[in-house]
Amino acid sequence: MDHHHITFTRRTVLSLIAVGTAVLAKPSLAQNQTDIRVWKDPGCGCCGAWVEHLRRSGFAPLVTDTTNMHAIKAQFGVPAALASCHTARVGDYVIEGHVPAPAIIELLAQRPAGLGLAVPGMPPGSPGMEGASPEIYDVILFGSGMQTSYARFMGSRRI
Repeated sequence: MDHHHITFTRRTVLSLIAVGTAVLAKPSLAQNQTDIRVWKDPGCGCCGAWVEHLRRSGFAPLVTDTTNMHAIKAQFGVPAALASCHTARVGDYVIEGHVPAPAIIELLAQRPAGLGLAVPGMPPGSPGMEGASPEIYDVILFGSGMQTSYARFMGSRRI
């Protein structure tokens, strides 16, 4: 009997898991939600829209409204150059700004060395900033003096 063996790299398996997760019906994700803690200014509309993006993507956001976002960013080591309007913690990672849920899911699966992911500023079309013509933007992996492009997105879609 001729048996064919297929070899999968770790990256291939993680990609297949990410694609499978994205294709699954949303109700099945609700049974396995990932907790994420979000700090935002109470008057920030785009922050609320980003939280809804997380919820639709299978996360269980716990939101804390605060007017002292500078202290939160300082506490978690977010560099000023990467700052945006809201900050979150998921697992051991910091998530700064309009980071798309697929990037967070990949981060949690791959577990790279670093403090977390950031999308500096408020790129048009990014999750929570829909309505404008989407622009291409980088999701930055950052940590102790290191900043590198982790992924490129347009809207909520990796490119």
